[in-house]
Amino acid sequence: MGKGPGLYTDIGKKARDLLYKDHNSDQKLSITTHSPAGVAITSTGTKKGESLLGDVAFQLTQKNITTHFKVSTDNTVLITATVDEAAPGLKSIFSFRAPDQNSGKIELQYLHDYAGISTSMGLTQNPTVNFSGVIGNNALAVGTDVSLDTKSGNFTKINAGLNFTKDDLIASLTLNDKGDSVNASYYHIVNPLFNTAVGAEVNHKFSTKVNTITVGTQHSVDPLTMVKARVNSAGIANALIQHEWSPKSFFTVSGEVDTKAIDKSAKVGLALSLKP
Repeated sequence: MGKGPGLYTDIGKKARDLLYKDHNSDQKLSITTHSPAGVAITSTGTKKGESLLGDVAFQLTQKNITTHFKVSTDNTVLITATVDEAAPGLKSIFSFRAPDQNSGKIELQYLHDYAGISTSMGLTQNPTVNFSGVIGNNALAVGTDVSLDTKSGNFTKINAGLNFTKDDLIASLTLNDKGDSVNASYYHIVNPLFNTAVGAEVNHKFSTKVNTITVGTQHSVDPLTMVKARVNSAGIANALIQHEWSPKSFFTVSGEVDTKAIDKSAKVGLALSLKP
């Protein structure tokens, strides 16, 4: 997370990425090209079951301003403008999704060697205001994440988290859902040479007394090929192999099987990302 503690969303991120990132059961194709004017154009198509979804995104960066424009097949248009380093450590983000007139949002992020703050507010008459803050350093950080509905005056989200990092180990603990659930995660680099790591996540929900345990691992077979696997306490096992066949272009095959119902068909996902 760099020199400072990062943002609240960085708490437990390494374990989440190891356990969940790039696993999917859909078929996805993404192609990115660049125009002579410097605009990055990304076309994406995804097949989810019997549904076919797609979008085209345009991204232009000029100095410290990045503008992102995405048109989707669900008849929505997402516009995002990001101003990076408007002041030292400060980033501002404006987003709007048409035709939803109540979707406008502005967000400010500030990163310091000993703090990370993010606050956002909907651009409506009675907006929801979100604030998250982390204090500490790159070894130990504590933070909170809260949302307030200004119309009702009620807090819609109250979370708190702790992150501990030492050498090749990261441990995190978060209290979520206004105290109704607790999540503990662990990430450990076993062999940096082969990018071998293990991770685990334990979630307990107090209202239902349900525990969920997920464990996983990753390993680089060679500098361009990675394999990942995970299994949870419900008996759902996932695995993937990802190959970088050219710089920033990836081909990923992933699968999921219910070990408690082997007779059911396994789910298979394919993803191809091309960035010439």
